[in-house]
Amino acid sequence: MRIVVIGGTGHIGNHLIPMLAEAGMEVVVIARGRTKWTLANRSNLPRIVQGTYQVGDADWPRVLRETVDDADAVIDLLGVDLMGTYQAIRGCCGHVIACGSVWMLGAPRRVPCPAESQIEFWGEAYRRRWEVIQQLLTLSGHDGPRFTAILPPNICGPGKIPLEPRGGRNIVVHRELARGSPVKLPEGPDALIGPCDAEDIAKAFFLTVTHPRQATGRIFNVGSAYALTASEFVAAYAEIYRVQIPIERVSWPEFYKVIPDPGARYHFEAHMCPDISAIREALGFQPRFTPVETMARAVEWMRGQKLL
Repeated sequence: MRIVVIGGTGHIGNHLIPMLAEAGMEVVVIARGRTKWTLANRSNLPRIVQGTYQVGDADWPRVLRETVDDADAVIDLLGVDLMGTYQAIRGCCGHVIACGSVWMLGAPRRVPCPAESQIEFWGEAYRRRWEVIQQLLTLSGHDGPRFTAILPPNICGPGKIPLEPRGGRNIVVHRELARGSPVKLPEGPDALIGPCDAEDIAKAFFLTVTHPRQATGRIFNVGSAYALTASEFVAAYAEIYRVQIPIERVSWPEFYKVIPDPGARYHFEAHMCPDISAIREALGFQPRFTPVETMARAVEWMRGQKLL
């Protein structure tokens, strides 16, 4: 099989590329060429094609068509212009697999959250990308390539600073956690937080590539087997860092001052616990790592990088 990965030098790609290569697939990555590879096995390095992926770039369709060249699948991990990418490679690719986000679904009506629209969308950009995914599902049922969308939750594991209790990926906050600094959480019921290992997310893409018929025309949530309450999320870091981390409950107005950024705060306002039964039943997906295990793997990686 010949697989083209758009944006394959990032967190998911560094786990996905070795899986594809070790399965004997020919892998080509389209990237800006600015990111250094962190793959442990350097023999798995794919062919790199430099390309700037942005809406309205006149050269992008040409680079894409020349690179795809009858590929079995194109995996778009960036999703900058899904419709433009899909249209550009019609007739020269069998399967387009897009990476979205559970955040595209909006605040859930129930948990685990199915891969369908919920109460409201978070952010205009997510709403627009969700609409494009719906359009591509319709096109793939007619004369276009197969289409599948994968929606991960919060991505964790080695290779990236993990989410922390202020809703970001700030190494300074992690250093405070490692010292046992107190954490402020809002009063009332906790939101559910579901860190998922990038290796497990990469496995979902791999299974989609190897099971195209079962994946055609589907939107799959991917995630861990369960989620943690916000307080258990903090407790997990206390266990990993081997310290006591006191939790201080504050009113919501006060919490808005603690985390003024709406995107960061959303982690503690809406549950992130995706229903992964569809991808499990269709493709045999089974997450390898629990939320606590992937958080521990991320902390170990940070220590290895001398960030802590």
